[in-house]
Amino acid sequence: MRVLLVGSGGREHALAWALARSPLLGELHAAPGNPGIGTLARLHAVPVSDLEGLTRLAADLAVDLVVVGPEAPLVGGLVDRLSAAGIAAFGPSAAAAQIEGSKAFAKSVMDAAGVPTARFSICDTVSAAHAAIAEAEGDVVVKADGLAAGKGVVVCSSTREAHEAVAAALVDERFGAAGRRVLIEERLEGPEVSLLALCDGEHVIPLAPARDYKRVGDGDRGPNTGGMGCISPVPGVDEDVVSEILARVHRPVVNELARRGAPFRGCLYAGLIMTADGPKVIEFNARFGDPETQAILPRTGGDILALLARCAGGNLGGCEAEVDEGACVSVVVASRGYPDAPELGDPIGGVDEAEELEGVTVFHAGTAMGASGLETSGGRVLNVTAVGPDFDTARRRAYAGVDRIRIAGSHHRSDIGRTARETEHVHA
Repeated sequence: MRVLLVGSGGREHALAWALARSPLLGELHAAPGNPGIGTLARLHAVPVSDLEGLTRLAADLAVDLVVVGPEAPLVGGLVDRLSAAGIAAFGPSAAAAQIEGSKAFAKSVMDAAGVPTARFSICDTVSAAHAAIAEAEGDVVVKADGLAAGKGVVVCSSTREAHEAVAAALVDERFGAAGRRVLIEERLEGPEVSLLALCDGEHVIPLAPARDYKRVGDGDRGPNTGGMGCISPVPGVDEDVVSEILARVHRPVVNELARRGAPFRGCLYAGLIMTADGPKVIEFNARFGDPETQAILPRTGGDILALLARCAGGNLGGCEAEVDEGACVSVVVASRGYPDAPELGDPIGGVDEAEELEGVTVFHAGTAMGASGLETSGGRVLNVTAVGPDFDTARRRAYAGVDRIRIAGSHHRSDIGRTARETEHVHA
């Protein structure tokens, strides 16, 4: 098969790494890709925002499948354009991708499907938001309705913080059009779980559960980020728990979207809080998660390309994703100043040395080739990922890899996967 992968981050590097292992793969192309992906695929300088250019590239390359990584082109309708051109694509239509593109839409789907989630109010004025905050029992979470590059969620510990978050979205317009409407949501307490499932519009098959770390600092301190690391599996989340989540969350949502004429084909990511009353959804993504993918795919056996192609073709029935035993720990190495003002252009060293270690793979997330070699091009620079027969081994290997990385002023969390108790997060 000739495959085009869309995207340029750590998630896409992990996807390229998994796709390259498929016996079905003939050629792998990526747009725009990154230096890590470039070791596995032929790169094309087409940005993810150029939907027409990506469609034209796929046609010119005569690809058999396009795998779309990021959310923005999905919500923007890239898969619809590809389908109209007769090109198979892994990822949902724009209508189905609204499950991530609009939190209000996701809530309406969950309400219709009977999916457990936090209580919420949808507000498009400051006065309505303040009234919702006043009526809430306890602390709240303020969420921009639309896509905000992972920065539109504020977990509030006081009424003052909630009002400030509302002002940032509705008055200061910090999130642009994505923040013109906000959700005031009940703050849930309990350990977090990310469960991703492959869907073909009807059938749903789970991948390995994972848990990411949103806060920038050890012990879940500091501001939220796009994710500072991830582990898989998740302590306490066994096959029975996965089956319960699929029955209560993924399948009802897939059925409801199909009922609405927007069948979901792709990866449906459910971010959940395991509350005292059972699992409740805090968010949906319409694609592979980042950094969850970097911890899940190293534990996914079998042929991932075959599964993605079956998703696109609507014939997942009878399939399942193999999950390898053992554990995976992925640690993000971030640039100086992340998440507020990441510094770019710093030289990167030590990647090859890290990958010489047993069980270690380094996924490029925010890298570019500069005049003097590899350099930083984003806030989250690398995902140093390691597998092992148990968490202790995987964690030791991952941090040994991190120790080999050389980026001036870089930082990382030192507690990814330390213990099951310490990985139990509150709503993030």
